[in-house]
Amino acid sequence: MDTDNIRRKALGKGKSALYGVLRGAYRASGSLRLRLRPSPAIAPAETDDWQAEGGKRYSVGFGKATLLPDDFMQKTYYVAGYGENNPATGYLDEPHVHALWLDDNSGRGALLLVSADTVGLLNADVEDIRADLADFAQTANCRGIHIMSTHDHASIDTMGNWGPLPRSGRDKAYMTFFRAQVKKAAIAAYRDRRDGDLYLGEIEVPDMQEDIRTPYVYSRTLTRLRFVPKDGSRETWLVHFASHSESLQGCNSRVSADFPGYMREAIRANTGAETLYLVGAIGGMISMLIEDEQEIRDAGGDFAASTRNIGTRLAEYALRIGKEKKLKPCINQLRQPFYVEADNTMLLAARTARILRAKGESLAGSSLGLALRTEMTYLEIGQLHLLLTPGELFPELVYGGYLGAEDSATGCGGEINSEPLVQIANDPALRVVGLANDEVGYILPKNDFLLHDETPYFDAARDRHGRRHYEETNSLGPKTAETLAAVFRGMMQHVADCKS
Repeated sequence: MDTDNIRRKALGKGKSALYGVLRGAYRASGSLRLRLRPSPAIAPAETDDWQAEGGKRYSVGFGKATLLPDDFMQKTYYVAGYGENNPATGYLDEPHVHALWLDDNSGRGALLLVSADTVGLLNADVEDIRADLADFAQTANCRGIHIMSTHDHASIDTMGNWGPLPRSGRDKAYMTFFRAQVKKAAIAAYRDRRDGDLYLGEIEVPDMQEDIRTPYVYSRTLTRLRFVPKDGSRETWLVHFASHSESLQGCNSRVSADFPGYMREAIRANTGAETLYLVGAIGGMISMLIEDEQEIRDAGGDFAASTRNIGTRLAEYALRIGKEKKLKPCINQLRQPFYVEADNTMLLAARTARILRAKGESLAGSSLGLALRTEMTYLEIGQLHLLLTPGELFPELVYGGYLGAEDSATGCGGEINSEPLVQIANDPALRVVGLANDEVGYILPKNDFLLHDETPYFDAARDRHGRRHYEETNSLGPKTAETLAAVFRGMMQHVADCKS
């Protein structure tokens, strides 16, 4: 008798029953919230200061601070990004938070771009950081604060779901320290500001990434923004590239900045420049190729040397960029908050158990009557156009290349999906920045979104082609992509109105 199979079936029935109970409870909760305190409507974003010319010059400053606390070896911290309950046993290198102060001197105020070596931050934490910086922002004349994550899978847990579940892996004292370090880096960036010129360059990286889920669509472009001060002092770079920061792999228990840290180190060693790193559309999943991966696993699974090599190689591409465009000193931004339907019962359960710190809202017409509030921001920095998106966007939602009916999980063609973002923007050079101001999980195309029949969001489904649909279990639900596209279409219409 196959007792393992019987056990699996029994467990499946148990989870299926739990799913039903949770679903009913959240539907009732959402219905009650809608009756008692419906969430206020969010107005379309408006800006009355969109300019074509901007100022006369750029002012840029850079600051950084460690994210390794003094008590790191005196208490238990959990490594985020892979399996639960992975206590940190040491560190390979120090993760940091980096801040870039960016001003076009038009009188409208500067932007503060922050990149943290962390797996992700929820919007509630971003709002706390903005509140911590509110007095500073007013004094320094800062009109926008944006917090991005490098999606570092060797960082200290900042979200909660990598601890000894059902306990959260998020440490309250560490988050207080984290916010203080962001503020420290921000103030340092403001004090470091100097006048100079910004140059935009890019290079194709043909041999360093892999896509482990069809369709095989992703950006191979490394984009570099290079600030050259008039006084001849240290340069500051912004590097944008699409990959999960997970080269140390799930067998690792040491804190590290992963390959982005080694990339920044190599750039600094070769040029003296400091670098702020941003990730692109990485859902689906886009990762870095590891040479001799199986041999390393067979030898014990220490990927430290290969991760350093990956970071160094990526830096070499950034260093090889030759042809650049000088950017006119003009910065425009449009920030749009919006609601996303929350359909994932597992994530809602984690929020109810206070494992995840997400703010729930009510939303009429949604499956459970529940939603999360998130945001997107569109930036124009001279000729560089950036869309700051929450979560891990599947690249085909940006560039197109959807699966057809014969290959998709649902049997539907790509025509049921949202219009790709570059088409909405009418801008093939649009750069998408992921994990910006929120982490809402994976954002997938509708025609390839598949849930397990009996235990949705608990277990990964397998489709008719045998493909495993893991990413759906870590998504808010099937409507996120079309909501995001609709919001972006409205933003682009407003930008067009401003320019007309």
